[in-house]
Amino acid sequence: MERRKFIKKTTAASTLIGLGGLSLNACNTDLEKHITILHTNDVHSHIDAFPKSHSKFPNLGGLARRASLVEQIRQENSNTLLFDAGDIFQGTPYFNFYGGELEFKLMSKLKYDAATIGNHDFDNGLEGLLAQMPHATFKMLSANYDFSNTIMDGHTKPYHIYEVDGLKIGVYGVGIHLDGLVTQKLYQETKYLDPYEIAQDIERKLKLEDHCDLVICLSHIGYDYKNENRPSDIGLAAKTDYTDLIIGGHTHTFLDKPTIVKNRKGNDILVNQAGCYGINLGRIDFYFDDAKNKVANGVSIAV
Repeated sequence: MERRKFIKKTTAASTLIGLGGLSLNACNTDLEKHITILHTNDVHSHIDAFPKSHSKFPNLGGLARRASLVEQIRQENSNTLLFDAGDIFQGTPYFNFYGGELEFKLMSKLKYDAATIGNHDFDNGLEGLLAQMPHATFKMLSANYDFSNTIMDGHTKPYHIYEVDGLKIGVYGVGIHLDGLVTQKLYQETKYLDPYEIAQDIERKLKLEDHCDLVICLSHIGYDYKNENRPSDIGLAAKTDYTDLIIGGHTHTFLDKPTIVKNRKGNDILVNQAGCYGINLGRIDFYFDDAKNKVANGVSIAV
């Protein structure tokens, strides 16, 4: 199917979700502003498309295809932001040879706006991660990793606010507990802070102090677990008040469209994840009326 037709078909088929009090049957003429959020996660250094002979992902993925798709969507809506939810590194010889340099350079060429840090992004240690930071023109957002006693101190931000078409979009990042996943000599004195508590603090600041119209979390804690005490995106969504969208990673969860979860105020929050290896590109479209109430729809697009 021609890519443009596919995008229009899948977007049209996705569910319109009411957020922030706007009625689902609101007339489209009342929706004055349109923000598109694109996202990836767990790409794991997959630069090339899978071969046609691959048993699971034949002829899928590839950074060149993703670049074409992202550019096409940006031409359709210039108010587009592109994010990644971590595990950029590790998985192909590109990482073994270049240590993440190629991944960061290519993401910069695609004009990613921000990424968060996954556990595999520590695989060459803090020194290896720091060595690649000059190649990243995008923001590296991490709110619950305290790097203050490490060489990464000052090289990440807990959140960033983007101003797009007169709207303020606050984005923050949270990561998974590294103990048991990453050897301590790789993450050194990095301190892990509770992602639920940090998310509540950050979202409150973004919404109530900075007056953001849209609050997004880039999460690498995982979609959901049988162990309810283990932090997850579904759990995080239920414990927040002001976050509108959680873009997830780590569990390689393929979602056709976002999961809807009720937050602590009883409002809908979206949780989305685009699988892994650059197979899919996640897309969420937010539409705002003149009072900045919003509705959203979401879909995963095969690359």
